[in-house]
Amino acid sequence: MVEALLEVKDLKTHFFMERGVLKAVDGVSFSVGEKETFGLVGESGCGKTVTSLSIMRRVPYPGKITGGEIRFMGENLLEKTDLEMRRIRGKEIAYIMQDPLTALDPVFRVGLQLDETVTAHLGLGSGEARERTLSLLDKVGIPSAKERAKDYQHQFSGGMRQRIVISIALSCNPKLLIADEPTTNLDVTIQAQILGLIKQMNTEFGTSMILITHHLGLVAETVDRVGVMYAGDLVELADTKSLFHDTKHPYTLGLLKCIPRKEYRGVRLPTIGGTLPNPVDPPMGCKFHPRCPFATDECLREKPRLEKVGREHEVACHHHFTD
Repeated sequence: MVEALLEVKDLKTHFFMERGVLKAVDGVSFSVGEKETFGLVGESGCGKTVTSLSIMRRVPYPGKITGGEIRFMGENLLEKTDLEMRRIRGKEIAYIMQDPLTALDPVFRVGLQLDETVTAHLGLGSGEARERTLSLLDKVGIPSAKERAKDYQHQFSGGMRQRIVISIALSCNPKLLIADEPTTNLDVTIQAQILGLIKQMNTEFGTSMILITHHLGLVAETVDRVGVMYAGDLVELADTKSLFHDTKHPYTLGLLKCIPRKEYRGVRLPTIGGTLPNPVDPPMGCKFHPRCPFATDECLREKPRLEKVGREHEVACHHHFTD
C-alpha cells in the first residue's frame, strides 16, 4: 500500500478561554494521497479552518494542538521545531487564504512578494527570482506581467488578487496545497475561473490539495474524496460519488438538500433546523442530535465513532442510512 502524503490522526485543537475550553477540532482523522484533491466541508464554525491551520502549525492564541498526529511525508509535523516548520511552510505545504487582501502585503509591490518567496525557499538569485515571478504571473493569467508586477494589491481586482495569491502558493512547487474557501468573496463567473485555474495548476505541478468549503456544488466538480465536519468532528468520509449518491449521515443529507435546484424555484430552500452547538459546552452523545430528525435515546447517551460502511466510505452515526 502506498503511504499517504498527509495523514491526520485523532487531531485535537482546543482554545483555552476564561469561559471554558473550546474544542474546535475534537479528534479528526483523514488522509490525502499523492496528487489527490480532498474536500473538507461543513457549515461555518465547524472546525474546517482550524484543522487547516493545525496542519500548518499556525493555530492562533489561545489555541493549542492538544493531541493526535499530523504526518506529512511520513514525519510528524507536531515534532518539528519552529525553524523546521518555517522551511516547510510555503515550500512543501502552501496555503491559499479566502481573503487575498489579508494574504498580500499592501505596502510591497506584488512582484517583490513573489520574488521574496522563491528567493527564501529556492535560493534563487535576484535575476532568476524575477524571471520565475513573471513566468508564474503569466501562468495564472495576469496580463502584461512585467508591468503589473510593479503594482500594489489595491490596483488589482478581487479575481486578479486571488490569481496572484495562487501564484505565490505554487511558486515553490509545493507537494500539498491547502485552499481555504478560495472563491468566497468572488462573483460566480470569477469563482469558476479561479477553481478552473487551481485545478489546472495542480495538474501541471502535480500537487495534492485540500479544498475547504461550505459549497457542495464546488466539491462535486473538484475533489476526489470528501470529509464532512460538524462541530469539530468528522461525521462522514467518502469518495465524492458515494457521498452524493449514497449519503449516510443525516447532516450530510441536510447539506445536500440545501443546494439550490430548479425544482425549488418559487419556494423556500430547505434548511437544517437549529444552530451549531456551543463548542465550549456541546451536547452529550452525538453533537448533531438536537438538530437530527432521526435521533434516539442512544444518540443522546453515546457519541458515535467513524466506522466503515463501504470500501471507501466511513460514517459516525448510530442510525446511518442503508441502501
